[in-house]
Formats: sequence, structure tokens, C-alpha cells
Amino acid sequence: MIEPSPPWPGARPLDDHFFDRDAQQVARELLGKVIRHRQGDLWLSARIIETEAYYAAEKGSHASLGYTFKRRALFLPGGHIYMYYARGGDSLNFSAEGPGNAVLIKSGHPWQDAVSGPQSLALMQRNNPDATGAPRPLARLCAGQTLLCRALGLKVPSWDAERFNWQRLFVEDCGIRPERIIQTTRLGIPAGRDEHLPYRFVDAEYAACCTRNPLRRGQVENRDYRILEACA
Repeated sequence: MIEPSPPWPGARPLDDHFFDRDAQQVARELLGKVIRHRQGDLWLSARIIETEAYYAAEKGSHASLGYTFKRRALFLPGGHIYMYYARGGDSLNFSAEGPGNAVLIKSGHPWQDAVSGPQSLALMQRNNPDATGAPRPLARLCAGQTLLCRALGLKVPSWDAERFNWQRLFVEDCGIRPERIIQTTRLGIPAGRDEHLPYRFVDAEYAACCTRNPLRRGQVENRDYRILEACA
């Protein structure tokens, strides 16, 4: 099989083997990785700071409702893209090892480098203005699964059940490893649907920029969350 060409010299896209592993492992190790999406001539980029793991065998997952054509990506090998509408916005997930298992990309933080510079950031802000039409602060631009997709220009019809395309959309290892990872319960899981499972992972450095800060006032370590060792 011919390997796909990297989008630029030195790029380090994650391959399918990265995703074809246990969903919690993938969710933890995606923290610090960078989503790259090409929109026109610009690469829009966000560092992943919050993820959630889902398994077919637990009630919080879409896969627990059974196979449908719309949910087919969840049952495909690791590295397939599963997108759906959440509260009217687009939501990005990647399939993991085992039918029905996946990782939700819950939040990101704008990423700038030689590939994604000020013009890319400006387009992300135009994609996702606040309610008044003004640019969102960087800390809130991708602070939620639908805000992330809006800022990056990711749409369900374009990417659901697709594979990564290194010329258009992929996740890159830019050599970042979070120093501390917070493990806690997922958000928005209805009562009685395994809401107690600690399958949410947050880069502690960016806890204040994620969907809901797990270190907010009133939260107690080893009761509401725990700190994991840094990724190797």
C-alpha cells in the first residue's frame, strides 16, 4: 500500500494505529495533539485539551443504542470520523479499538505556528464569533465540542464516516505532552446512563478553558476528580 504524502515536510500526522487502541488510552493521549483542518488556503488548528471516552457496552454512548447507518462510523476500525449534531452544532469523534468504542473531542485551544498563523486564527474567529458578532477570546473560541467544530469549519455532511485526509483534515503530534491530566466524569450524561463513569480527560494546564472547569471552586481531588501521571 502506498503511504499518503504528508501535507508539508516534517508534518507528523497520527496514523490509524494510534486510534485503534482502547478508547480511554486514546482519549488521554490525544491531549496535546493538534487538529489541523484546511479551509481554503489556510490550515486552521486547535490543540486538544479535553476528551471523553465512550464504549458500546455502557449506556452513555451512542453505540449502546445499536447500529444504524448514521452511527456506522462508530462500528468501523479505529481512525474513522464520527460526526453528529449536538444541541444544533457539529460534534467531532474518532472511532477507537472495538466496535462501538470512540473518543469525543470535547474542547480545544487555538494553536498557532509556522503552518497556522495569524490569518488562520482570524478565520477561526470569523467562523465562530460571539452572540454580538465580535471575536471570541482565545480561551473560549474552542471551549466546547460545537464551538471547536465551528471555529475549525468542520461540518457533519463533509466528514461523518470519512477517514483522515492528510491534505485536508488530520491530527498531528507536535511533540506536546501535558504535565498533568485530570480524570473525571463526563458531561451531559443523563441520570441512569452510566453518568458516574470517569471517562473525561482534561489537560490540567487548560482546565479553565475547557467546557466546564473540573478544578472550579467546590471540587475535591480524589472525590470529584483525580490527577494522572503525565503521558510518556
